[in-house]
Amino acid sequence: MLRQVLSSTSVRRLLVSPTRCMSGKQNVPDKIEYSTPPEIIDYEESPHLPVPEYPIRPDEPLETRKQRLLYQSRKRGMLENDLLLSTFVAKYLKDFDAEETAQYDQLINGVSNDWDIYYWATNTKPTPPEYDTDVMKLLKQHVKNTERVQRIRQPDL
Repeated sequence: MLRQVLSSTSVRRLLVSPTRCMSGKQNVPDKIEYSTPPEIIDYEESPHLPVPEYPIRPDEPLETRKQRLLYQSRKRGMLENDLLLSTFVAKYLKDFDAEETAQYDQLINGVSNDWDIYYWATNTKPTPPEYDTDVMKLLKQHVKNTERVQRIRQPDL
């Protein structure tokens, strides 16, 4: 049994560990090379696992909606989107009217996969027409970061 565990651990290390480039000095690694996948693998949505519809809140006051969206933009569960969306909201949400706020709400809550938002915002994948709104165009401009602002942490509340 122990032999099986050791062999499986060593096999796992061989399969998972990155390639190390060794310098000429006493086998000291000077850098680690990671290979990126050549293409994005996008799986089809499974028909037997329906995603629940996000509840529409027509009577929600605008300020309450903005506070909810501020929180939801900071807590996506994916650091890349947390940084992009929280800085976007800190910069633009206060100036959004009711229609733009509704578009942003639909964008971050209508999509079932956060990677889709990330790929659309970074122009890695084309944005579907139903999400290609003025708010998405503003988000894409924000992601380009033409001002070269450091976004290594979320803005303070």
